[in-house]
Amino acid sequence: MRILYCHPTREKGARDCIAFVDVELNEHLRLYGLRLVQHPDGNHTLYAPQAGKRRSATFSAGLAKRMTEMAVEALQVAR
Repeated sequence: MRILYCHPTREKGARDCIAFVDVELNEHLRLYGLRLVQHPDGNHTLYAPQAGKRRSATFSAGLAKRMTEMAVEALQVAR
């Protein structure tokens, strides 16, 4: 698994999207346009894009934690 792309946004408020991230899960699957959100308590969450009002994908707790950690690291490098 690796981060392909991380693009910081200029949003600064509570629960704003602070970056868009593309992730390659393995050689067969890539996810584009995931939103990295920073919460008021300083924690982060990585969300899959939405299709209408529904999320296009969800992740197990372990996978979500690992992808979020990688996205935060990529954001620090991008800044």
